[in-house]
Amino acid sequence: MSTKSPAAFLGLGRMGGAMAKNLLASGRPLTVWNRTAGKTAPFVELGATAAATPAQAAASADFVLYSLADAEAIEAVVFGADGVCQGIRAGSVAIDLATVHPETSRSEARAYAERGVDFLDAPVFGSRPEAEAGGLWIPIGGERQAYDRAREIFEPLAESTHYLGPTGSGATMGLIGSLVVAHQLQALGEGLLLAWRAGLALPEVVRLLGLADFSSPLFTVMGESMIRRDFRPVFSLEHLEKDVDQIARLADELTAPVPGLAVAREMIKAAVGAGHGFENASAVIKALESLAGTEIGETGSADFDPGEDTEARP
Repeated sequence: MSTKSPAAFLGLGRMGGAMAKNLLASGRPLTVWNRTAGKTAPFVELGATAAATPAQAAASADFVLYSLADAEAIEAVVFGADGVCQGIRAGSVAIDLATVHPETSRSEARAYAERGVDFLDAPVFGSRPEAEAGGLWIPIGGERQAYDRAREIFEPLAESTHYLGPTGSGATMGLIGSLVVAHQLQALGEGLLLAWRAGLALPEVVRLLGLADFSSPLFTVMGESMIRRDFRPVFSLEHLEKDVDQIARLADELTAPVPGLAVAREMIKAAVGAGHGFENASAVIKALESLAGTEIGETGSADFDPGEDTEARP
């Protein structure tokens, strides 16, 4: 029998499902719930217990984690009839893993405090591959003692966790991360389109972007997705659209200028409006392609042999 404290996990989508599997693999007793009940079956086969409602899932857990799409889903699953707040017991720790506005986090914290429950806002950095490998990076807001207590639950999920301060701090950092991602995708798309027009071989362009002093893992992963036309969702464009809307709201509330966001947000919304919301976030390139009247590809728009000049020199 496991000596680890029991946990519950709600929301078994691409990210949540991967995290739940890692908790099970670590030997953690786990109760799971999902809006589509059939998705719990594979987790039951791995040793989890399925709950009929969020309240039931939370009732026997010391740690209650949830990975939900947005604030509306949180409202239903946490505060609704048979929601987490109806079942969670005093002394537990509730952990929201979604990227939401910090006011959503503060509302959750207030509701849990009335029930003697600690709360952490802990949006995750990374996508499905990192979630599957237990290699996420997680900024966290809430009471320090709650963070210290919950470190054990994050170990199978994250490469590192980062305590940033009181409730809402993790959520704010989550939106800052999404702001940077939106800018990077915009810059990457523009760069690849310009390189395509100039006749450069895009695989070599992407390789160089991953080597230079401005390199980012996102450039490599998303760049390959763009030039290979592989838009299977890892982090969907509609989720990024939700994030940039929250960033714009937060920036307005804080009177913090984010002028670059306007362009990136416009392109994201254009791509979603064209029907690409369920595709990977890299599909934002399609909005730029529409403006340019062209479609980039892996081979480049002109013959180009990189030859020996691309090799590293001593």
